[in-house]
Amino acid sequence: MSRIGKLPIKLEDKVKVAVANGVVSFEGPKGKLQVKLPAPEIKVEVKDKALIITRPNEDRQVRARHGLTRAILANAAKGVATGWEKTLAIRGVGYRAEVKGKQLHLSLGFSHPVVFNLPEGVTAEVAKTPRTEDQLPTVDVMLRSADRQLLGEVAVQIRALRPPEPYKGKGIKLSTETVRRKEGKTGTA
Repeated sequence: MSRIGKLPIKLEDKVKVAVANGVVSFEGPKGKLQVKLPAPEIKVEVKDKALIITRPNEDRQVRARHGLTRAILANAAKGVATGWEKTLAIRGVGYRAEVKGKQLHLSLGFSHPVVFNLPEGVTAEVAKTPRTEDQLPTVDVMLRSADRQLLGEVAVQIRALRPPEPYKGKGIKLSTETVRRKEGKTGTA
């Protein structure tokens, strides 16, 4: 039995779940999500405010999808109950960000401003971090969503607009990411 797949998913009181035709629907205070099961042979049932995921046999492919299905459903259950959050750190002199409606306006050192349209279900909030003497100014962008996969994709798309460079650390990075710094060239006189 899969170590992850055999664990039941405990549902909070405010989360409602419905299983029908290979689709599991979640509804909670943070939104609604529908998850299509990655494997049709995996069975999902609701018992005593918990989701139980079972597999019919010990076939290698079925075993592999058992834990995957449980992880995807657990992410959806947590997302509609409490939501997911990712923080992006924008570092650089003159680098700015602001939210206008469903758009994120970024100033990233290009000759033009960059406008990123946030997809449905993702919200953004901007906070400025106080500057220390040895650091570049930092702006934090908090992204929130009930859908963990969509949130990760949006964070990576925003990061790709100006990836962090290794010499000064300027650019956009995930708050959990560590940028490996390089030493610059040394001039010889």
